[in-house]
Amino acid sequence: MKLPSSINNWLSITGALLAVFNLATILSLVILSTFFGFGGTYIGIFIYMLLPGFMITGLILIPIGMRIETMKARKNHTEGDIKNWPILNFNNPATRNASMIFVFGTVFLLIISSIGSYEAFHYTESVEFCGKLCHSVMEPEFVTYHGSSHERVACVECHVGAGAGWYVKSKMSGLYQVYSVLFHKFPTPIPTPIANLRPARETCEQCHWPEKFYDRKVKNLQSYLADNANTEHDIQLQMKTSSLMTAEGLEKGIHQHISADVKIEYKTSSYNRQVIPWVRYTNKKTGVSEIFTDSENPVKKEKLDSLEIRVMDCLDCHNRPSHKYNFPQNFIDKSIGAGLISKSLPGIKQLSMNILYKEYGTKDSAFAAIKDKVTEFYKTKYPDVYSGKKADVDQAIAEIQNGYGNNIFPYMKADWRKYPNNIGHLENDGCFRCHNDRHKSASGKVISKDCNLCHSIQAQGTPGNMEYSASNKPLVFKHPNDTDEAWRTELCSSCHSQLY
Repeated sequence: MKLPSSINNWLSITGALLAVFNLATILSLVILSTFFGFGGTYIGIFIYMLLPGFMITGLILIPIGMRIETMKARKNHTEGDIKNWPILNFNNPATRNASMIFVFGTVFLLIISSIGSYEAFHYTESVEFCGKLCHSVMEPEFVTYHGSSHERVACVECHVGAGAGWYVKSKMSGLYQVYSVLFHKFPTPIPTPIANLRPARETCEQCHWPEKFYDRKVKNLQSYLADNANTEHDIQLQMKTSSLMTAEGLEKGIHQHISADVKIEYKTSSYNRQVIPWVRYTNKKTGVSEIFTDSENPVKKEKLDSLEIRVMDCLDCHNRPSHKYNFPQNFIDKSIGAGLISKSLPGIKQLSMNILYKEYGTKDSAFAAIKDKVTEFYKTKYPDVYSGKKADVDQAIAEIQNGYGNNIFPYMKADWRKYPNNIGHLENDGCFRCHNDRHKSASGKVISKDCNLCHSIQAQGTPGNMEYSASNKPLVFKHPNDTDEAWRTELCSSCHSQLY
Protein backbone atom coordinates (compact mmCIF):
# COMPACT_ATOMS: atom_id res chain seq x y z
CA MET A 1 0.00 0.00 0.00
CA LYS A 2 1.49 3.29 -1.10
CA LEU A 3 1.41 6.08 1.50
CA PRO A 4 2.78 9.63 1.47
CA SER A 5 6.58 9.65 1.63
CA SER A 6 6.50 12.04 4.60
CA ILE A 7 5.33 9.21 6.85
CA ASN A 8 8.67 7.47 6.45
CA ASN A 9 10.33 8.92 9.55
CA TRP A 10 11.19 7.49 12.95
CA LEU A 11 8.84 9.75 14.88
CA SER A 12 5.75 8.84 12.83
CA ILE A 13 6.65 5.15 12.77
CA THR A 14 7.22 5.17 16.54
CA GLY A 15 3.87 6.92 17.03
CA ALA A 16 2.10 4.38 14.81
CA LEU A 17 3.65 1.44 16.69
CA LEU A 18 2.78 3.04 20.02
CA ALA A 19 -0.83 3.60 18.98
CA VAL A 20 -1.29 0.09 17.52
CA PHE A 21 0.36 -1.60 20.50
CA ASN A 22 -1.80 0.24 23.05
CA LEU A 23 -4.98 -0.30 21.02
CA ALA A 24 -4.24 -4.03 20.88
CA THR A 25 -3.51 -4.04 24.63
CA ILE A 26 -6.77 -2.21 25.41
CA LEU A 27 -8.82 -4.64 23.34
CA SER A 28 -7.05 -7.64 24.92
CA LEU A 29 -7.61 -6.36 28.45
CA VAL A 30 -11.27 -5.62 27.72
CA ILE A 31 -11.76 -9.21 26.57
CA LEU A 32 -9.82 -10.67 29.51
CA SER A 33 -11.60 -8.56 32.13
CA THR A 34 -15.08 -9.01 30.62
CA PHE A 35 -15.03 -12.74 29.97
CA PHE A 36 -12.39 -14.06 32.38
CA GLY A 37 -12.50 -11.61 35.31
CA PHE A 38 -8.83 -10.72 34.85
CA GLY A 39 -7.24 -7.62 36.32
CA GLY A 40 -8.53 -7.07 39.83
CA THR A 41 -9.10 -3.63 41.32
CA TYR A 42 -7.04 -1.36 39.08
CA ILE A 43 -7.69 -2.84 35.62
CA GLY A 44 -10.17 -0.08 34.80
CA ILE A 45 -7.50 2.60 35.32
CA PHE A 46 -5.29 0.95 32.69
CA ILE A 47 -8.10 0.24 30.19
CA TYR A 48 -9.91 3.57 30.29
CA MET A 49 -7.27 6.07 31.45
CA LEU A 50 -3.59 5.18 31.13
CA LEU A 51 -3.49 3.13 27.91
CA PRO A 52 -5.81 5.47 25.94
CA GLY A 53 -3.48 8.31 26.91
CA PHE A 54 -0.49 6.49 25.41
CA MET A 55 -2.51 5.57 22.31
CA ILE A 56 -3.53 9.18 21.72
CA THR A 57 0.07 10.28 22.25
CA GLY A 58 1.14 7.83 19.54
CA LEU A 59 -1.51 9.12 17.14
CA ILE A 60 -0.38 12.71 17.73
CA LEU A 61 3.22 11.76 16.98
CA ILE A 62 2.30 10.55 13.47
CA PRO A 63 1.28 13.96 12.01
CA ILE A 64 4.02 15.71 14.00
CA GLY A 65 6.63 13.44 12.39
CA MET A 66 5.08 13.97 8.96
CA ARG A 67 5.13 17.74 9.44
CA ILE A 68 8.78 17.69 10.50
CA GLU A 69 9.66 15.51 7.50
CA THR A 70 7.82 17.89 5.16
CA MET A 71 9.69 20.87 6.62
CA LYS A 72 13.00 19.10 6.06
CA ALA A 73 12.08 18.36 2.45
CA ARG A 74 11.09 22.00 1.91
CA LYS A 75 14.53 23.18 3.00
CA ASN A 76 16.13 20.94 0.37
CA HIS A 77 14.06 22.30 -2.54
CA THR A 78 13.40 25.64 -4.08
CA GLU A 79 10.27 27.50 -2.96
CA GLY A 80 8.52 26.84 -6.28
CA ASP A 81 8.94 23.08 -6.05
CA ILE A 82 6.98 22.68 -2.76
CA LYS A 83 3.42 23.90 -2.30
CA ASN A 84 2.35 25.35 1.04
CA TRP A 85 -0.83 23.27 1.09
CA PRO A 86 -1.18 19.56 0.21
CA ILE A 87 -2.75 18.73 -3.13
CA LEU A 88 -5.69 16.30 -2.84
CA ASN A 89 -5.42 14.37 -6.09
CA PHE A 90 -7.49 11.20 -5.76
CA ASN A 91 -6.02 9.90 -9.00
CA ASN A 92 -2.84 9.52 -6.97
CA PRO A 93 -2.84 6.10 -5.17
CA ALA A 94 -0.94 7.57 -2.21
CA THR A 95 -3.58 10.26 -1.71
CA ARG A 96 -6.42 7.73 -1.98
CA ASN A 97 -4.80 5.35 0.50
CA ALA A 98 -3.99 8.10 2.97
CA SER A 99 -7.54 9.50 2.72
CA MET A 100 -9.13 6.08 3.24
CA ILE A 101 -6.92 5.38 6.24
CA PHE A 102 -7.74 8.80 7.67
CA VAL A 103 -11.52 8.49 7.16
CA PHE A 104 -11.91 4.92 8.39
CA GLY A 105 -9.34 5.44 11.13
CA THR A 106 -11.16 8.55 12.34
CA VAL A 107 -14.53 6.79 12.40
CA PHE A 108 -13.02 3.79 14.20
CA LEU A 109 -11.27 5.98 16.77
CA LEU A 110 -14.43 8.03 17.35
CA ILE A 111 -16.36 4.84 18.10
CA ILE A 112 -13.62 3.47 20.32
CA SER A 113 -13.12 6.79 22.12
CA SER A 114 -16.88 7.18 22.66
CA ILE A 115 -17.09 3.73 24.23
CA GLY A 116 -13.93 4.37 26.21
CA SER A 117 -15.15 7.76 27.45
CA TYR A 118 -18.46 6.25 28.50
CA GLU A 119 -16.74 3.41 30.35
CA ALA A 120 -14.19 5.81 31.87
CA PHE A 121 -17.04 7.98 33.16
CA HIS A 122 -18.73 5.00 34.82
CA TYR A 123 -15.46 3.71 36.20
CA THR A 124 -14.69 7.04 37.87
CA GLU A 125 -18.21 6.91 39.35
CA SER A 126 -17.73 3.40 40.77
CA VAL A 127 -17.30 2.50 44.43
CA GLU A 128 -14.10 0.67 43.52
CA PHE A 129 -12.57 3.83 42.04
CA CYS A 130 -13.59 5.99 45.02
CA GLY A 131 -12.50 3.55 47.69
CA LYS A 132 -9.46 1.74 46.34
CA LEU A 133 -7.57 4.15 44.08
CA CYS A 134 -6.02 5.86 47.13
CA HIS A 135 -6.18 2.72 49.23
CA SER A 136 -4.37 3.71 52.41
CA VAL A 137 -6.05 7.12 52.63
CA MET A 138 -9.56 5.95 51.81
CA GLU A 139 -9.40 2.62 53.65
CA PRO A 140 -11.33 3.84 56.74
CA GLU A 141 -14.20 5.24 54.68
CA PHE A 142 -14.22 2.26 52.29
CA VAL A 143 -14.30 -0.34 55.07
CA THR A 144 -16.94 1.42 57.17
CA TYR A 145 -19.03 2.02 54.03
CA HIS A 146 -19.27 -1.75 53.53
CA GLY A 147 -20.60 -2.13 57.05
CA SER A 148 -23.32 0.51 56.64
CA SER A 149 -26.97 0.42 55.61
CA HIS A 150 -26.01 2.36 52.47
CA GLU A 151 -23.62 -0.30 51.19
CA ARG A 152 -25.62 -0.69 47.96
CA VAL A 153 -25.75 3.06 47.35
CA ALA A 154 -22.80 4.20 45.21
CA CYS A 155 -20.51 6.83 46.74
CA VAL A 156 -21.35 9.35 44.00
CA GLU A 157 -25.06 9.17 44.77
CA CYS A 158 -24.35 11.11 47.97
CA HIS A 159 -21.03 12.82 47.31
CA VAL A 160 -21.85 14.04 43.78
CA GLY A 161 -25.51 13.51 42.91
CA ALA A 162 -27.14 14.07 39.53
CA GLY A 163 -26.16 16.67 36.95
CA ALA A 164 -23.02 17.67 35.06
CA GLY A 165 -22.28 20.69 37.26
CA TRP A 166 -21.52 18.76 40.42
CA TYR A 167 -19.74 16.04 38.43
CA VAL A 168 -17.28 18.64 37.15
CA LYS A 169 -16.91 20.13 40.64
CA SER A 170 -16.17 16.72 42.12
CA LYS A 171 -13.52 15.93 39.51
CA MET A 172 -11.86 19.32 39.99
CA SER A 173 -11.83 18.67 43.72
CA GLY A 174 -10.48 15.20 42.99
CA LEU A 175 -7.43 16.66 41.24
CA TYR A 176 -6.37 18.34 44.48
CA GLN A 177 -7.00 15.11 46.37
CA VAL A 178 -4.73 13.21 43.95
CA TYR A 179 -2.05 15.85 44.49
CA SER A 180 -2.49 15.55 48.26
CA VAL A 181 -2.03 11.78 48.15
CA LEU A 182 0.96 11.84 45.77
CA PHE A 183 2.84 14.41 47.86
CA HIS A 184 1.50 13.26 51.25
CA LYS A 185 -0.25 16.57 51.95
CA PHE A 186 -3.42 15.08 53.46
CA PRO A 187 -4.24 15.51 57.17
CA THR A 188 -4.70 12.56 59.50
CA PRO A 189 -7.50 12.19 60.29
CA ILE A 190 -9.29 13.91 57.42
CA PRO A 191 -11.44 16.62 59.04
CA THR A 192 -15.22 16.55 58.83
CA PRO A 193 -17.80 17.74 58.02
CA ILE A 194 -16.76 18.03 54.38
CA ALA A 195 -17.02 21.69 53.45
CA ASN A 196 -17.94 21.23 49.78
CA LEU A 197 -20.43 18.38 50.16
CA ARG A 198 -23.61 18.78 48.14
CA PRO A 199 -26.67 19.83 50.21
CA ALA A 200 -28.66 16.95 51.69
CA ARG A 201 -31.87 18.12 50.03
CA GLU A 202 -30.25 17.44 46.63
CA THR A 203 -28.91 13.99 47.53
CA CYS A 204 -30.36 12.28 50.64
CA GLU A 205 -33.84 13.62 50.01
CA GLN A 206 -33.97 12.04 46.56
CA CYS A 207 -34.60 8.76 48.40
CA HIS A 208 -35.66 9.88 51.88
CA TRP A 209 -38.77 12.04 51.56
CA PRO A 210 -38.85 14.47 54.51
CA GLU A 211 -42.49 15.42 54.00
CA LYS A 212 -43.48 11.79 54.59
CA PHE A 213 -43.07 10.87 58.24
CA TYR A 214 -42.83 7.12 58.59
CA ASP A 215 -44.23 5.04 61.43
CA ARG A 216 -42.46 4.74 64.73
CA LYS A 217 -40.11 1.81 65.17
CA VAL A 218 -39.07 -0.47 68.01
CA LYS A 219 -35.37 -0.78 68.72
CA ASN A 220 -33.88 -3.56 70.82
CA LEU A 221 -30.57 -2.72 72.52
CA GLN A 222 -28.63 -5.74 73.73
CA SER A 223 -25.53 -5.02 75.80
CA TYR A 224 -23.23 -6.82 78.18
CA LEU A 225 -21.83 -5.42 81.40
CA ALA A 226 -18.11 -5.26 82.08
CA ASP A 227 -18.30 -7.78 84.91
CA ASN A 228 -16.92 -11.27 85.30
CA ALA A 229 -20.16 -12.91 84.11
CA ASN A 230 -20.63 -10.59 81.09
CA THR A 231 -24.16 -9.99 82.36
CA GLU A 232 -26.64 -9.31 79.57
CA HIS A 233 -28.80 -6.19 79.85
CA ASP A 234 -31.57 -5.45 77.35
CA ILE A 235 -33.63 -2.35 76.64
CA GLN A 236 -36.55 -2.13 74.23
CA LEU A 237 -37.27 1.37 72.97
CA GLN A 238 -40.04 2.80 70.85
CA MET A 239 -38.34 5.42 68.70
CA LYS A 240 -40.62 8.40 68.08
CA THR A 241 -39.47 9.09 64.54
CA SER A 242 -42.83 10.50 63.51
CA SER A 243 -45.45 12.67 65.16
CA LEU A 244 -48.51 11.02 66.64
CA MET A 245 -52.02 12.21 67.47
CA THR A 246 -52.93 10.99 70.96
CA ALA A 247 -55.80 11.59 73.39
CA GLU A 248 -53.68 14.32 74.96
CA GLY A 249 -53.11 16.00 71.59
CA LEU A 250 -50.27 16.04 69.06
CA GLU A 251 -47.11 14.33 70.26
CA LYS A 252 -44.20 15.54 68.14
CA GLY A 253 -41.55 13.15 66.91
CA ILE A 254 -37.84 13.28 66.14
CA HIS A 255 -38.29 14.28 62.51
CA GLN A 256 -40.17 17.38 63.62
CA HIS A 257 -36.74 19.01 63.39
CA ILE A 258 -37.02 19.07 59.58
CA SER A 259 -40.77 19.56 59.31
CA ALA A 260 -41.93 21.91 56.58
CA ASP A 261 -43.80 23.87 59.30
CA VAL A 262 -40.70 24.83 61.26
CA LYS A 263 -37.22 26.18 60.66
CA ILE A 264 -34.39 25.44 63.05
CA GLU A 265 -31.16 27.40 62.78
CA TYR A 266 -28.03 27.17 64.89
CA LYS A 267 -24.53 28.50 65.35
CA THR A 268 -21.59 26.30 66.23
CA SER A 269 -18.31 27.36 67.78
CA SER A 270 -16.44 24.17 66.83
CA TYR A 271 -15.36 22.99 63.39
CA ASN A 272 -16.96 19.57 63.84
CA ARG A 273 -20.25 21.14 65.03
CA GLN A 274 -20.16 19.42 68.41
CA VAL A 275 -20.59 22.64 70.41
CA ILE A 276 -23.79 24.59 69.71
CA PRO A 277 -24.20 27.74 71.83
CA TRP A 278 -27.11 29.32 69.90
CA VAL A 279 -30.37 27.94 68.44
CA ARG A 280 -33.27 29.72 66.76
CA TYR A 281 -36.66 28.01 66.38
CA THR A 282 -39.17 29.54 63.95
CA ASN A 283 -42.78 28.49 63.53
CA LYS A 284 -43.39 29.10 59.81
CA LYS A 285 -47.15 29.13 60.22
CA THR A 286 -47.21 31.88 62.82
CA GLY A 287 -43.87 33.51 62.03
CA VAL A 288 -42.92 33.49 65.72
CA SER A 289 -39.23 32.90 66.50
CA GLU A 290 -37.42 32.12 69.74
CA ILE A 291 -33.69 32.14 70.38
CA PHE A 292 -32.12 29.71 72.85
CA THR A 293 -28.60 30.18 74.20
CA ASP A 294 -26.44 27.95 76.38
CA SER A 295 -26.81 29.58 79.78
CA GLU A 296 -24.00 27.60 81.43
CA ASN A 297 -21.44 28.09 78.65
CA PRO A 298 -22.10 31.59 77.30
CA VAL A 299 -20.24 32.92 74.27
CA LYS A 300 -19.29 36.57 74.04
CA LYS A 301 -21.57 38.62 71.82
CA GLU A 302 -18.75 39.61 69.46
CA LYS A 303 -17.83 35.96 68.97
CA LEU A 304 -21.45 34.86 68.63
CA ASP A 305 -22.18 37.53 66.02
CA SER A 306 -19.24 36.34 63.94
CA LEU A 307 -20.46 32.73 63.72
CA GLU A 308 -22.27 31.45 60.64
CA ILE A 309 -25.98 30.69 60.92
CA ARG A 310 -26.74 27.20 59.61
CA VAL A 311 -30.17 25.78 58.81
CA MET A 312 -30.60 22.35 60.36
CA ASP A 313 -30.92 19.48 57.88
CA CYS A 314 -30.67 15.68 57.87
CA LEU A 315 -26.88 15.57 58.18
CA ASP A 316 -26.82 17.53 61.43
CA CYS A 317 -28.06 14.35 63.14
CA HIS A 318 -27.33 11.68 60.53
CA ASN A 319 -23.74 12.87 60.16
CA ARG A 320 -22.30 9.35 59.73
CA PRO A 321 -24.93 7.72 57.49
CA SER A 322 -22.48 5.52 55.57
CA HIS A 323 -19.19 5.72 57.48
CA LYS A 324 -19.90 4.89 61.10
CA TYR A 325 -16.99 4.15 63.42
CA ASN A 326 -18.48 1.98 66.17
CA PHE A 327 -17.41 2.25 69.77
CA PRO A 328 -15.55 -0.84 71.05
CA GLN A 329 -18.31 -1.62 73.55
CA ASN A 330 -20.86 -1.60 70.73
CA PHE A 331 -19.12 -3.91 68.29
CA ILE A 332 -18.04 -6.26 71.09
CA ASP A 333 -21.65 -6.38 72.38
CA LYS A 334 -22.81 -7.24 68.87
CA SER A 335 -20.22 -10.03 68.58
CA ILE A 336 -21.19 -11.51 71.94
CA GLY A 337 -24.89 -11.31 71.07
CA ALA A 338 -24.26 -13.07 67.75
CA GLY A 339 -22.29 -15.83 69.47
CA LEU A 340 -19.05 -14.89 67.70
CA ILE A 341 -17.47 -14.24 71.11
CA SER A 342 -18.46 -16.79 73.76
CA LYS A 343 -20.28 -15.23 76.69
CA SER A 344 -18.97 -18.06 78.85
CA LEU A 345 -15.43 -16.65 78.76
CA PRO A 346 -15.14 -14.87 82.14
CA GLY A 347 -14.50 -11.13 81.92
CA ILE A 348 -14.22 -11.08 78.12
CA LYS A 349 -16.15 -7.80 77.80
CA GLN A 350 -13.97 -5.98 80.34
CA LEU A 351 -10.79 -7.49 78.86
CA SER A 352 -11.78 -6.41 75.35
CA MET A 353 -12.39 -2.85 76.50
CA ASN A 354 -9.04 -2.66 78.30
CA ILE A 355 -7.30 -3.71 75.09
CA LEU A 356 -9.32 -1.74 72.53
CA TYR A 357 -9.25 1.59 74.36
CA LYS A 358 -5.46 1.70 74.08
CA GLU A 359 -3.89 3.34 71.03
CA TYR A 360 -1.56 1.40 68.73
CA GLY A 361 0.81 2.62 66.05
CA THR A 362 -0.21 0.14 63.37
CA LYS A 363 -2.92 -2.40 62.71
CA ASP A 364 -0.37 -5.24 62.91
CA SER A 365 0.82 -4.13 66.35
CA ALA A 366 -2.81 -3.89 67.50
CA PHE A 367 -3.57 -7.40 66.26
CA ALA A 368 -0.45 -8.73 68.00
CA ALA A 369 -1.40 -6.98 71.26
CA ILE A 370 -4.94 -8.40 71.12
CA LYS A 371 -3.65 -11.92 70.67
CA ASP A 372 -0.94 -11.63 73.33
CA LYS A 373 -3.08 -9.97 76.00
CA VAL A 374 -6.11 -12.24 75.63
CA THR A 375 -3.90 -15.32 75.64
CA GLU A 376 -1.91 -14.12 78.66
CA PHE A 377 -5.09 -13.18 80.56
CA TYR A 378 -6.67 -16.63 80.33
CA LYS A 379 -3.41 -18.53 80.70
CA THR A 380 -2.61 -16.63 83.90
CA LYS A 381 -5.98 -16.08 85.58
CA TYR A 382 -8.10 -18.87 84.13
CA PRO A 383 -5.79 -21.73 83.10
CA ASP A 384 -8.67 -24.24 83.20
CA VAL A 385 -10.73 -22.05 80.86
CA TYR A 386 -7.77 -21.62 78.51
CA SER A 387 -7.09 -25.34 78.29
CA GLY A 388 -10.75 -26.40 78.19
CA LYS A 389 -12.03 -23.66 75.88
CA LYS A 390 -8.99 -22.96 73.73
CA ALA A 391 -11.15 -22.83 70.59
CA ASP A 392 -13.44 -20.19 72.16
CA VAL A 393 -10.42 -18.11 73.21
CA ASP A 394 -8.96 -18.25 69.69
CA GLN A 395 -12.34 -17.36 68.20
CA ALA A 396 -12.64 -14.40 70.59
CA ILE A 397 -9.18 -13.17 69.56
CA ALA A 398 -10.09 -13.37 65.87
CA GLU A 399 -13.38 -11.53 66.42
CA ILE A 400 -11.82 -8.75 68.52
CA GLN A 401 -9.23 -8.30 65.77
CA ASN A 402 -12.01 -8.22 63.17
CA GLY A 403 -13.89 -5.55 65.13
CA TYR A 404 -10.72 -3.50 65.46
CA GLY A 405 -9.95 -3.80 61.73
CA ASN A 406 -13.43 -2.64 60.75
CA ASN A 407 -13.61 0.36 63.08
CA ILE A 408 -10.14 1.59 64.05
CA PHE A 409 -7.50 2.71 61.54
CA PRO A 410 -4.16 3.80 63.06
CA TYR A 411 -2.55 4.94 59.79
CA MET A 412 -5.22 7.61 59.27
CA LYS A 413 -5.82 8.10 63.01
CA ALA A 414 -9.50 7.38 62.31
CA ASP A 415 -11.81 5.96 64.97
CA TRP A 416 -14.91 6.81 67.01
CA ARG A 417 -13.06 9.52 68.92
CA LYS A 418 -12.24 11.51 65.79
CA TYR A 419 -15.60 10.97 64.05
CA PRO A 420 -18.41 11.34 66.61
CA ASN A 421 -21.84 10.06 65.63
CA ASN A 422 -24.68 12.49 66.41
CA ILE A 423 -27.44 9.87 66.33
CA GLY A 424 -28.33 9.26 69.96
CA HIS A 425 -26.56 10.54 73.03
CA LEU A 426 -24.81 7.64 74.73
CA GLU A 427 -21.14 7.84 73.75
CA ASN A 428 -21.25 11.29 72.10
CA ASP A 429 -23.36 14.28 73.06
CA GLY A 430 -25.35 14.00 69.81
CA CYS A 431 -28.88 15.10 70.68
CA PHE A 432 -27.62 16.60 73.93
CA ARG A 433 -25.68 19.25 72.03
CA CYS A 434 -28.95 21.18 72.19
CA HIS A 435 -31.28 19.02 74.33
CA ASN A 436 -29.38 19.49 77.58
CA ASP A 437 -31.64 21.67 79.78
CA ARG A 438 -29.07 24.47 79.40
CA HIS A 439 -30.36 26.18 76.24
CA LYS A 440 -32.88 28.76 77.41
CA SER A 441 -34.86 31.51 75.73
CA ALA A 442 -35.55 35.00 77.03
CA SER A 443 -39.06 33.87 78.05
CA GLY A 444 -37.63 31.04 80.16
CA LYS A 445 -38.35 28.13 77.80
CA VAL A 446 -35.76 25.34 77.80
CA ILE A 447 -34.72 22.82 75.15
CA SER A 448 -35.56 19.80 77.27
CA LYS A 449 -33.39 16.79 78.02
CA ASP A 450 -36.43 14.63 78.77
CA CYS A 451 -35.79 11.07 77.51
CA ASN A 452 -39.40 10.61 76.46
CA LEU A 453 -39.23 13.34 73.82
CA CYS A 454 -37.54 10.99 71.37
CA HIS A 455 -38.15 7.49 72.70
CA SER A 456 -40.04 5.57 75.35
CA ILE A 457 -38.79 2.51 77.23
CA GLN A 458 -41.15 -0.45 76.77
CA ALA A 459 -38.99 -3.09 78.45
CA GLN A 460 -35.68 -3.26 80.34
CA GLY A 461 -33.65 -5.60 82.47
CA THR A 462 -31.79 -8.89 82.28
CA PRO A 463 -33.15 -12.02 80.56
CA GLY A 464 -35.51 -13.74 82.97
CA ASN A 465 -35.92 -10.57 84.99
CA MET A 466 -37.39 -8.13 82.51
CA GLU A 467 -39.63 -5.21 83.44
CA TYR A 468 -42.36 -4.43 80.89
CA SER A 469 -44.59 -1.42 80.40
CA ALA A 470 -48.20 -2.39 81.10
CA SER A 471 -49.64 0.52 79.11
CA ASN A 472 -48.61 3.23 76.70
CA LYS A 473 -46.83 4.96 79.55
CA PRO A 474 -43.05 4.52 79.30
CA LEU A 475 -40.92 2.93 81.98
CA VAL A 476 -38.55 5.02 84.03
CA PHE A 477 -34.98 4.21 83.04
CA LYS A 478 -33.04 2.09 85.53
CA HIS A 479 -29.29 2.20 85.05
CA PRO A 480 -27.81 -1.33 85.12
CA ASN A 481 -25.02 -0.07 87.38
CA ASP A 482 -25.47 1.81 90.63
CA THR A 483 -24.87 5.41 89.56
CA ASP A 484 -26.82 6.98 92.42
CA GLU A 485 -29.19 8.56 89.87
CA ALA A 486 -26.30 10.56 88.36
CA TRP A 487 -27.65 9.78 84.90
CA ARG A 488 -30.49 12.24 85.52
CA THR A 489 -28.15 15.23 85.75
CA GLU A 490 -24.99 14.18 83.91
CA LEU A 491 -24.72 13.65 80.15
CA CYS A 492 -24.36 9.97 79.23
CA SER A 493 -21.18 10.66 77.28
CA SER A 494 -19.41 11.92 80.41
CA CYS A 495 -19.08 8.25 81.45
CA HIS A 496 -19.63 6.19 78.30
CA SER A 497 -16.89 7.93 76.33
CA GLN A 498 -14.27 7.51 79.04
CA LEU A 499 -11.38 5.08 78.81
CA TYR A 500 -11.85 1.77 80.55
